Amino acid sequence: MTRAIEWIRVALQSHSELALFLALAAGYFLGRVRIGSFQLGPVVGCLLAGVAVGQLGITIPTALSSAFFLLFLFSAGYKAGPQFFRGLRRNALPQVVLAILFAGTGLLTVYAVARVLGFDAGTAAGLLAGSGHSSETMGTANDAIGKLAIGDDLRHAFTEDMTVAFAVTYLVGLFTTFVVLIRMGPWMLGIDLRAECQKLEQELGMKTEEPGVVSAYKQFVMRAYKLPESMHGEVVAELEHAFSPERVFVERVKKEGEIIDANPHLRLEAGDRIVLSGRQKVLGSSSNPLQRYEIDEPALLDVPAIALDHVLERKDLQHRTFAEIVAVLEKEVPTRGVFIRKVTRGGEELPLGEGVVLERGDVLTLIGARRHVDRVAERLGSVQRASNVTDLAPLCLIIVIGGLIGLPALHVGKVSLGFGLPVGVLLAALVMGWVQSLRPVFGRVPEPVVWLLDSLGLAAFVASIGINAGPGFVHGVRTTGVVLLIAGVLSCAVPFIITIFTGRFLFRLHPGILLGICAGSSTSSPALAALLEKAESRVPVLGYGVSYAVGKVLFALWGSIIVLLVHRS
Repeated sequence: MTRAIEWIRVALQSHSELALFLALAAGYFLGRVRIGSFQLGPVVGCLLAGVAVGQLGITIPTALSSAFFLLFLFSAGYKAGPQFFRGLRRNALPQVVLAILFAGTGLLTVYAVARVLGFDAGTAAGLLAGSGHSSETMGTANDAIGKLAIGDDLRHAFTEDMTVAFAVTYLVGLFTTFVVLIRMGPWMLGIDLRAECQKLEQELGMKTEEPGVVSAYKQFVMRAYKLPESMHGEVVAELEHAFSPERVFVERVKKEGEIIDANPHLRLEAGDRIVLSGRQKVLGSSSNPLQRYEIDEPALLDVPAIALDHVLERKDLQHRTFAEIVAVLEKEVPTRGVFIRKVTRGGEELPLGEGVVLERGDVLTLIGARRHVDRVAERLGSVQRASNVTDLAPLCLIIVIGGLIGLPALHVGKVSLGFGLPVGVLLAALVMGWVQSLRPVFGRVPEPVVWLLDSLGLAAFVASIGINAGPGFVHGVRTTGVVLLIAGVLSCAVPFIITIFTGRFLFRLHPGILLGICAGSSTSSPALAALLEKAESRVPVLGYGVSYAVGKVLFALWGSIIVLLVHRS
C-alpha cells in the first residue's frame, strides 16, 4: 500500500498535468458539498483541492495555468459583450453608474483595509478577489505580481498570500453578501421585497397572457384528436378561436388517409384527425372541448419542430415592450404557431410580460413547427439555428490579438503601467461578443462551449494556483485567518451598503431591480440565485445584465491596480 502511494506521488510530480486534473475532479466533487442551503461551489472546491494536491510538492507550469485563464477570460467577455456595450447607452446609465460605484468602492475599501492592517500586495489582491467574488482579479493580479521588480522568493510569497486571502475571503464574502443583500437590503430600504416585485410584475403585465408571438412563451405540446360530429363544418380559424384567449393552433389535418398542413381557412369534417399545438396546461385541462376525443397517432404527430435563437438587432424593435413588438410583427407576418420559450439577457432568463422592455442584444428563443418559425424568423432578421459547430479560428485569433494589445506598457521607474495580457484578451472578447450579437455571421461559439470554457478554464486556473501555493497555505491561514475574516466582511459589506443607499435615494430605482444591480455589480451568480428565491420573482434579473458586464471588466482591471497601489505604498 505504501509503495503504491509513493508511486502515485512520484507519478504526479513527474506529470503535473495529471495532478491538475486530479485536483479538478476532487474540486468538483467537493464543490457539490451542501450544508443546508449553502454550497461550496466549484471555484472554492477546486482551490481547496488544489491546495491539498499541492502538499505533494507539485508545481504547475505558469504557461499552462495562464492558457486556461485566457480561455476563461474569453468566455466571460464573449458572454458579457452585448450587455457591456448596451450599458454605454443613456437608458442604462443608472446601472452603469452604480456598477462603477460598487467596483470603485470595493477597490478603495480593500486598499484602506490593506494599509491599516499592513497587508502586502498579494494579500490585498486576494482580499479584493475574494470579497468581490471575482476570479478575474486573481488572474490579472497574478500577472501584475509577475511583472514586479522583486525577487522570486518574494514573488512566490505574494502568490501564496493571495491564494490564502482569496480562499478565506471568498467564503466570508459569500456569507456577507447573503446577509447584506438578502436580509439587510430590504430592511435598509424599508420594503417587503416579495410584495414590491409582485407589484412591479402586475404593472409590467407579467401575470397576464398577451396575444401574438409572446403570449404563449411557455413550453408547448402537440396532441392529436378525432373531430366530433358537433364540430362538423367548422373552419380551422373557428376551432382555434374556441380556445381564446389562449393560443392554440391546428397544425395538421388527416383527411381520408392524407395528411395536410392546416391553414386558417381549411374546413373540417367529422372524423378528421387533427393536431393541436399549445400550452400543456391548456390542452390537458377539462376546459379543452376536444379532451374526450384525444387519440394516439404517431405519424400524424410527427410534425417537424425547431427551436432557434434570435439576437434582437432590428432598430425598430429595440427599446420596445413585448406588446409593442407583438403589434409590429403582427402587421408584417402572421405569428400563429410560433411560441417564445424564453428571453435571456446577459445569460440570465428574463421575466416576461407585456410591459417588459427588450434591448439590443437580448436573445429570443423561438419554438414551434418549422414552417411557422421560419416564416417569423425571416421578418426578425438573422437567427442562430441549433448547431454544435464552433468557429475556433476567430476564437483563437481574438485571444492572440487581445493579448498583443494588452502587452505594451508605459514604464514609470520600476513599475509597468498598462492593460496587461489578461485584460487585453477580456476587452477583445467583449468586442467579439458584441459584434457577434449584431452580425452573427462569424465567430459563433455555442452556449455549451461557452459554458465549458468558462467552467473548465476558471476551475483549472484556480486549481493550479492552489497547487503551486499549497505548501505555504496552511501556515498562511493559521497566521492571518482571523484578521482576514474581519477584513473580508468589511471589504464585502461596504460596497453593498453604499450602492443600495445611492440607488434608492439618488436614482429612485425599484428595490428589486436595485438589488439585482448590486448582485450583478458583485459578479455573483449565487447572490442572484438567492435574491430570486427571496423575491419569488425574476424582477431582479432586469438589473443584473449590464451591471454584471461592467463589474466583470472593472474587477479584472482592479487586479493589476491593487497590486501596484499596495506595493508602492
